[in-house]
Amino acid sequence: MVEVIMPKMGDGMEEGTLVEWLKNNGETVKSGEVIGTIQTDKATLELEAPASGTLAGILVGPGENVPVGKAIAAILKKGETLPEHWNTSSEPSDKTLDHLESQDAKTSHAEASHAQGTLSKNPDPSHENITINTDTKIKASPLAKKLADMHHIKLEEVIGTGPGGRIIEKDIKQMIENQESLNQIPSNLSLKRKEDRIIPLTRLRKVIAQRTQESKLSAPHFYVTVEVNVENIIRLRKIFENDESGKVSVNDFVVKACAMALQDMPEINASISEDNIIEHGNVNIGIAVAIPDGLVVPVVNNADFLTLREISISCKSLAKKARDGKLTPDEMQGSTFCISNMGMLNIDNFIAIINQPNTAIVAVSSITKKVIVDDQDEFKVAQVMNVSGSFDHRALDGAVGAKFMNIVRDYLEHPSKLLN
Repeated sequence: MVEVIMPKMGDGMEEGTLVEWLKNNGETVKSGEVIGTIQTDKATLELEAPASGTLAGILVGPGENVPVGKAIAAILKKGETLPEHWNTSSEPSDKTLDHLESQDAKTSHAEASHAQGTLSKNPDPSHENITINTDTKIKASPLAKKLADMHHIKLEEVIGTGPGGRIIEKDIKQMIENQESLNQIPSNLSLKRKEDRIIPLTRLRKVIAQRTQESKLSAPHFYVTVEVNVENIIRLRKIFENDESGKVSVNDFVVKACAMALQDMPEINASISEDNIIEHGNVNIGIAVAIPDGLVVPVVNNADFLTLREISISCKSLAKKARDGKLTPDEMQGSTFCISNMGMLNIDNFIAIINQPNTAIVAVSSITKKVIVDDQDEFKVAQVMNVSGSFDHRALDGAVGAKFMNIVRDYLEHPSKLLN
């Protein structure tokens, strides 16, 4: 009996990894014949039979690390048997058993020899493990060949991930999965494609494009978002609904809250020129209104002097004129601050582009229910919405923007302060 050991392939080598057995237990081998492949830290190499005979007692499976000099199998001459201690002293692992069970016992000796003959006798240590097989002699394990033949797969179309680009079983299985995925794509998919449609920009769209681009390029934006509990606003709105004068929207509360916050912080109610910052005496709030062609911004003038009900009437009138295309130029000029509300569109949060020459704008999101912790550290469900401020950093700093957004939140969470 001759032991097959993990060979030493260099002075610094202490162990090697068995990559693949090319011969099975019970197969006849010749001295010098390649019976497997091993991998060191530098290269993937061939494992040659140290003698002629029958391969037996395989102890190590693919992927296992083995110290140099340790027996991994045996070669028996005619009439020899394995010693009694062979399997007890070195029991094969689960990996070994799984590998041996997966081998095709009926694979012909000629097919195995063909696969072995394609391995280079002097492998290049610089070879990558993954290569595209373009050689006329394709390197593939016997099991991979059989699986490819069963599924009508051409080996030259498969990328091998085994040692030296060798095609192994998992490569064929991956190819099968890829083909199955492709077969699930509807064959008439191309029939559903439509041709490109060219839509000329309207005059309004061109103006919007020009102004938003100028704003983003010239004004360094920074953003501050606060979460607002609107439970008190919801309760107060119900009181207004019982009044003969009609409903008051959440947006009306936002306009009034911003108007009062701008009174508290006039530095926000400003515009910037090349050499100056202008703090405006009047609080004129622009309200972004979506129309079929784009977006317009009618202005609620002197909003800080209007009551909540007057703001509501003015906003409704301006919004109707905007949708009917009846806004006058005067009604769209002179804003000192802007509000963009997309709460009706079921969104969690968004930030708006500053409407120059203003230095700030707030964006209002949808009202949602959320579990919060109240002042008594108890959990409860409340209706909340996110309000985000966009500020021009040329005129305002982060702390100023944060203070303003907190003032706006305080007014909205205590809406009785807005009833003057």
